[in-house]
Amino acid sequence: MRAGAEVLEADGHGDKVLRLADGSFIKLFRRKRLISSASWYPYAQRFADNAAALAVRAIPAPQVIDVFRVAAIERDAVHYHPLPGTTLRQLRRDGLAPEREATLRTEFNRFVRRLHDLGIYFRSLHLGNVVLTPDGRLGLIDISDIRVHRRPLSRFWRARNLRRMQGIADERGWLDERSILAPAAAKDAA
Repeated sequence: MRAGAEVLEADGHGDKVLRLADGSFIKLFRRKRLISSASWYPYAQRFADNAAALAVRAIPAPQVIDVFRVAAIERDAVHYHPLPGTTLRQLRRDGLAPEREATLRTEFNRFVRRLHDLGIYFRSLHLGNVVLTPDGRLGLIDISDIRVHRRPLSRFWRARNLRRMQGIADERGWLDERSILAPAAAKDAA
């Protein structure tokens, strides 16, 4: 399966993300601690479950092919088709016309609001994990650390979800916290 694969991401512990010859990806997860919830609910399975939960909610995300254990290297793996498109971070780096950037910012904030309204808490929320698809929709990648709540997120959870992105200096300006955190009734009246 690994023959002809391109390593897209690696760290001191080995390969993390591979693009296979057919264009599909394999993401490898290692357990970082001996005692961890990953021993009974591996991150690869979380990735797959989150992809399914996002699909049910019509949020574009990678399409999982399979989840498996690679015992020889003590890793769990998810094999998937990547979400086609370009991350918002890459679009910014490539340069956007001011009008296009303003439009994407508005779309991004609506998207985050929609995620929260659907009960989706995405710990890794930043522009590098939000993709603009070829059909003009926003979707998510790197989805193993999503939590799906049964109800819309409370104001506390919405604010908490924005904290990581607020710490990224060149991305914090993309957040319109008032529109994301506003109560639904006030948002709908506006």
